[in-house]
Amino acid sequence: MIVGELEVSQNDDVLGTMGAGKVFGELAILYNCKRTATVKAVSDAEIWAIDRSVFQVIMMKTGMQRQKEHIQFLKSIPLLKNLSSEYLMKLADSLDVDFFPEKEYIIREGTKGDTFYIISNGKVRVSQFVSGFTEPQEVRSLTTGDYFGEKALLSEDVRTANVIADVGGCECLVIDRMVFNELLGQIQEIQNKDYGDEERGASSHASAASSCESLQDKNEYAHILMSDLEGIATLGMGGFGRVELVQNINDKKTYALKCLKKSHIVETRQQDHVYSEKNIMMACKSPFISKLYKTYKDNRYVYMLIEACLGGELWTILRDRSSFDDFTSKFYTGCVVEAFSYLHGKGIIYRDLKPENLLLDTRGYCKLVDFGFAKKIGFGRKTWTFCGTPEYVAPEIILNKGHDVSADYWSLGILIYELLTGYPPFSGSDPMKTYTIILKGIDMVEFPRRITKTAGILIKRLCRDNPSERIGYQKNGIDDIRKHKWFQGFDWEGLKMQRVVPPIIPKLNGCTDTSNFDQFPKDRDIPSEELSGWDADF
Repeated sequence: MIVGELEVSQNDDVLGTMGAGKVFGELAILYNCKRTATVKAVSDAEIWAIDRSVFQVIMMKTGMQRQKEHIQFLKSIPLLKNLSSEYLMKLADSLDVDFFPEKEYIIREGTKGDTFYIISNGKVRVSQFVSGFTEPQEVRSLTTGDYFGEKALLSEDVRTANVIADVGGCECLVIDRMVFNELLGQIQEIQNKDYGDEERGASSHASAASSCESLQDKNEYAHILMSDLEGIATLGMGGFGRVELVQNINDKKTYALKCLKKSHIVETRQQDHVYSEKNIMMACKSPFISKLYKTYKDNRYVYMLIEACLGGELWTILRDRSSFDDFTSKFYTGCVVEAFSYLHGKGIIYRDLKPENLLLDTRGYCKLVDFGFAKKIGFGRKTWTFCGTPEYVAPEIILNKGHDVSADYWSLGILIYELLTGYPPFSGSDPMKTYTIILKGIDMVEFPRRITKTAGILIKRLCRDNPSERIGYQKNGIDDIRKHKWFQGFDWEGLKMQRVVPPIIPKLNGCTDTSNFDQFPKDRDIPSEELSGWDADF
């Protein structure tokens, strides 16, 4: 609004007034929802207005122009000149742009690395510890078109040198580990590049051989063919497809097979999300995250062969028991904390926490499943995609301010509340009303007596409106949650080593018992074939 005064009301109740410089109506445009309030002029007012179609065109053109500029620059780099147009387009869509002021460390020697950099403007200085010197020595400088950071990604070692922005600062195109491995990791020039570290006597920082372990894991399940899998029962279903319990006819082991309709994926433009889900789950090795063993595809579906967790959904157990006591809630929350600790340590945000996405294994331990909304964002960066279950969505996602791992801590607070009460703290008759209630804040929520004082304090600290104020996101990280009074006396080490006796032990009669899941009708819907080829690398 340029000039004037407006009155905002809801159900004839005046909520407030707005003056020059204020913006309104953005939620309905962003999320295609009905208006939730009435706005009328109380004085002559001059307003700039934009409709949804124009807004979408502007966003689309801006995005296309940015992509075009990135592709033109990438084509000018000798390293990338032989990449196909398809690969260049994927690369342009996946990169971020970061600016580093003069003398700022972009990379520090000895730290873990998950990012690859291409200099788009400016210069950097490279230094490292070499034999005979007590201080890092400058070994080279890099300029526009040069790249760095690939060594730690190829071998999963820590960084072997310092990279510091030179005079005037430096702008870089930034690519995370997953995109690098998919699009650039096989380029021979990158694999064979020799910086002369051994000749200089540079320190060796090798720290892991997890790539070998990953290869071993893949080989272990490579022999399992789709024709070896026999359907037992349906474990879950949705618009995407179904999850089936299947048994290997050879060794009688059972797995969960997630079957995703390719036509539905294309219609909803979820191809990138499906690839992201596959790549993230393949890379995860945590006892608190369900394992992805192998993927398949045919003309109608893409498939994910996943660890079977036959204890059932936590949501089903919560529904049947109405609510959980303090220890039970702590145990399941602790499992999620360990899963988040692992994911966030890899720069991955989960974004879909809810009881439906927590499954119990045969022992009663809780595992995070369904990584359709998970995203690798790295460290110190945000993402703007609107996603998640309405009751669990953080305010910054609703307001499209950009979000990071702090949004997962918000959802953790919502989960604790729901485990203790049987229902989430924010809930409306439709998503838009739920978002409106969320934006009023956690202090407007009435806490029932069954939520103890210390649990209530933790929930409110997790659900701060300002993401930087949330416990778990501050100086000591997720350890602040582990050390909170609500968890006093909780055996975190025993949980990690899975020595703690779970509060609920599933009753199971063998590896094909699906009694802990709701029953679903047989799948009689045969989706149409989808032959565009988007799943060529799935």
